[in-house]
Amino acid sequence: MSDVIRLISASKKDFEKMTPMDLKESVFKSEGRVIMGQHLLFAGEGLVRGVTNSELMFAFGADMVMLNTMDLDEEDKNKGLQGLTYQELKARCRRPIGIYLGCPKAGFGEEEKKPLYRLGGMLCTPEHVRKCVDMGVDFIVLGGNPGSGTSINDVISCTRWIKEEYGDRILVFAGKWEDGIHEKVLGDPLAVRDAKEIIGELIDAGADCIDLPAPGSRHGISVSMIQELVRYVHSYKPGTLAMTFLNSSVEGADPDTIRLIALKMKETGADIHAIGDGGFAGCTSPENIHQLSVSIKGRPYTYFRMASVNR
Repeated sequence: MSDVIRLISASKKDFEKMTPMDLKESVFKSEGRVIMGQHLLFAGEGLVRGVTNSELMFAFGADMVMLNTMDLDEEDKNKGLQGLTYQELKARCRRPIGIYLGCPKAGFGEEEKKPLYRLGGMLCTPEHVRKCVDMGVDFIVLGGNPGSGTSINDVISCTRWIKEEYGDRILVFAGKWEDGIHEKVLGDPLAVRDAKEIIGELIDAGADCIDLPAPGSRHGISVSMIQELVRYVHSYKPGTLAMTFLNSSVEGADPDTIRLIALKMKETGADIHAIGDGGFAGCTSPENIHQLSVSIKGRPYTYFRMASVNR
């Protein structure tokens, strides 16, 4: 192990020095206490006038934030950035910020339907990945938003060519934690393919972190199911991270529900615990971010994250 500081104890000066693989090690050292928020950009400017949702989530205890539906071609489509570029948002937040890229399904055509946002702008393409690397994006998350038709095979394929091209220059999260209607999420006993087989393929393709649904938020998913998969991730290739994702609209429940699910998430042994953007104006309520953080890492580390932005 190097002298990289653990993420839950890191602040501005530490984040500025981290490479993508330093960030990975920093998460690993945090012993399952890292919180990630999700910021949906097309849904509006945000909950508070003059402050982005990303800033708000960091202020309430998030250690990392993932930007969803970021249009990498037309910046004016990113309402939630309030006119900021990625770099300007990063300068404000001074914590790790990643970008969610949708893996295009075979035969994808944007005109198949009229989406709520411009699908083409957030797709995992060579041009967009190159742009993320050039911008210094802290990490990318590969998946498929609900209704996009993305399959796990699409995610595996994108993971492979990205890591072949960029290697350790980009931190890649990959998996399937949502849109389980036509293709079940990882861990669902009704899935056609074995989850461990898929996880092995993702890790062999180069994935640095495997994304899994949170027990208690996705229907039919229990602690024991996800706990077994997290153990498999950690043993298949030691050093690979696992993330549980609380979404499926349950991120919009009350803080008491978030507290109960957070304890289930921690039991799985995952390294990162994420909460979705379903709520109002592009994110869950700040109170739910705070509750997830307090339940996972306690008040001292939560307060540190809230107060250490300028350190």
